Amino acid sequence: MKNITFCVIEGKSVAFYGGIAVSILFIILGLFSAYNMEHHGHIITGMNNQIVWGVPHIFAIFLILAASGVLNVASISSVFRKIFYHPLARLSALLAITLLIGGLSVLLLDLGRPDRLVIAMTSYNFKSIFAWNILLYNGFLVICALYLWFMMERRMQRYYPIVGLTAFIWRLILTTGTGSIFGFLVAREAYHTAIMAPLFIALSLSLGLAVFLIVLLIDCWETHCALGEAILHRPKTLLGVFIAAVFYFVLIYHLSHLYFTGRHGVEYFILAGSGVYTVLFWGGYLFLGTILPLLLLYHDKFTHNRVSIAAASLLTIIGGFSLLYVIIIGGQAYPLEIFPGMEVTSSGFFDHLDKHPYSPSVWEILLGISGIGISALLTVLAVRILPFMPRSLADSDIDETFKQ
Repeated sequence: MKNITFCVIEGKSVAFYGGIAVSILFIILGLFSAYNMEHHGHIITGMNNQIVWGVPHIFAIFLILAASGVLNVASISSVFRKIFYHPLARLSALLAITLLIGGLSVLLLDLGRPDRLVIAMTSYNFKSIFAWNILLYNGFLVICALYLWFMMERRMQRYYPIVGLTAFIWRLILTTGTGSIFGFLVAREAYHTAIMAPLFIALSLSLGLAVFLIVLLIDCWETHCALGEAILHRPKTLLGVFIAAVFYFVLIYHLSHLYFTGRHGVEYFILAGSGVYTVLFWGGYLFLGTILPLLLLYHDKFTHNRVSIAAASLLTIIGGFSLLYVIIIGGQAYPLEIFPGMEVTSSGFFDHLDKHPYSPSVWEILLGISGIGISALLTVLAVRILPFMPRSLADSDIDETFKQ
């Protein structure tokens, strides 16, 4: 890029202070929710001993996946040598850090006993995928911090590609570990499949890029940074590819389940007979999160409109959240089949239910939203203090030699 310089956001507008105020409000409400859940117990939530991962976990996993996927913009620049993306790399790495901190904060506050995190960090059971994920999350934060330092420090530029490659590999392993939490869980019929790992990787790429595009559009609007069509065209097209990739893996996931006779029950439960989970799958994920975004991104009538790009990104986030809800909570709502092929007398231990009921409480929703508030506040403060945003991304500032 010729004449590409970076700057801090001045932070003098009403929108800037309004964003900080809303983020702090979400964080306070989340802390208040965590206090009530700690004081009264999880009985005040919609979770129970059958559905132990509720809405806070959906928010947490959503933020963790987005953190992994948003780093893809920086990886394209350093690993795949597409210098066209270089002006966007700093913001990409920053969002990877802040989104992961937000997601882990929700998990920590939902533990019921956050102080026991010390035990999890000092006593490792290496047969548990959860123990591996603690190492992966902490390592990801350290590598992203180094990645940012090497981007911004001229003396470290020669090490920048090496750290970029390390971050790229690490985030693939991290997302594989997150998907494997469910893929290795044999007790739930909706989980226990190797396709979970690539599905979560594809989902992280789509969610991360969608979040990045929304933040980029908001920051450029706030800083009055000229944003050319050229700099938006490639990420916008790439987002459509990632959405299609997620659909492909979701299709394979359900086709493989339909192939196995023993899993026809859970497939009917999700796709046709479970009420809210069926609506969220067909309406939330497939229609709002897949068909509409692809239409907005590729149809000639919408593709050059920035409002359409923002809408497609937002719909992708809604669709991804819906899919996570269906997979994680829907997978727990389907009753365990302890004795396949046998008729079991009702014992009062949930074996007589068609599905386990779950309705998220306001405390769970507030706690989940607080993770978004933490990520937003950290991002806003960071771009106010350090130069993460380019001064201009106008088409005239993009030299022909970098259009590759």
